[in-house]
Amino acid sequence: MMLRGRRDELATTASTVAFSLALSLSAVALPLLAVAAGYDLVAIGMLTALSAVSQLATRMVIGRLMRRYPDWVLVVLAALCLAVSAAVVVISTEVVAFTVCQLAQGVARGAFWTGSQTHAIRGKGTARVALARMNVASGWGQLVGPITAGLLIERSLVAALLVAAALAVGAAGAASLIDRYPPFAAVADRSAGRLWSRPGVDTGCWSGITTGAWRGLLGSYVPVVLAGVNSAATVGVLISVANGAALAGAAWMTRLRGPGMHRTYVAATVLCGAATGLIAVMAEHAAIAGLLLAISGFAVGVLQVVGPAMAVDAVGPDERGDVIAATGTFRAVALLGTPAIVAGLLGLVALAPAMSAVGVLMAAPVLADRIRR
Repeated sequence: MMLRGRRDELATTASTVAFSLALSLSAVALPLLAVAAGYDLVAIGMLTALSAVSQLATRMVIGRLMRRYPDWVLVVLAALCLAVSAAVVVISTEVVAFTVCQLAQGVARGAFWTGSQTHAIRGKGTARVALARMNVASGWGQLVGPITAGLLIERSLVAALLVAAALAVGAAGAASLIDRYPPFAAVADRSAGRLWSRPGVDTGCWSGITTGAWRGLLGSYVPVVLAGVNSAATVGVLISVANGAALAGAAWMTRLRGPGMHRTYVAATVLCGAATGLIAVMAEHAAIAGLLLAISGFAVGVLQVVGPAMAVDAVGPDERGDVIAATGTFRAVALLGTPAIVAGLLGLVALAPAMSAVGVLMAAPVLADRIRR
């Protein structure tokens, strides 16, 4: 039994690292391939938005799918979907191919992360430790992926995408070795009210908003505001600091002991919002900006674990898949909507105060939590 559990843990970790690497490679290579194929920035933005929309749609239905199909099947299919998304644009760079690519990538993101996290929390041990291990594994992929992409792209964009497709196939192979839990049973006596509004589950969903907002800014306006007053090399280092700190935050959660989960959630949310709100203000001071990115990144790494773990612990075994899907949906909404909020604020104020306002909003879930309590 111990050997079986070890095999499942290794297979889950291997599939997560491979999938995260493949996703990171694709994230760097696809926009560059689109530019090389002659697409303008507006078209690239619209195509990228398709991926976000399809990811959100997938997360909204994945809970129901996990009552019909085993989670390992959904994880394998998601990894294969990512392989298809990378391979299709190697064959053709026409708009139809890019559309299929982005839609498939969004489905892959939503199904893989929900399915693999759900699988992890069904094993032995606490949800907190299982989710922390998942986030550490994906974090390594996010750190190594962009560097690998840069080295491969120097040779060929096609080579980078082919490696991404091969890694995704490898992720599917590893996922096929994980323990095969049955689909979730239907819940006969589900509590009244919406799932996301229940005590504990709501905290997990709020944490998803904070982490999604941070990720949305890190992939959009944070590099922009840093590049205005720093060199490109400095910006790259600072973004790596943020991702490394997020990895450290998730790793720290594997060692956290005691019942202080809620206090940890409150502290991490406040730190994340405050530090993020100050990044644009301190952008010209690279060392201070790096410290703020490290603080906010570490807090996000903590929140990515503690929020879903609190939500999972608040429901019965047959609703755990629904909870992971719900927290992921809130995160996806924030990831998609936060850059749009900043863009809307730019019509009224400059970028620095706009990002500061979003930082305040990122910490606002703590106030909502206090009011509920």
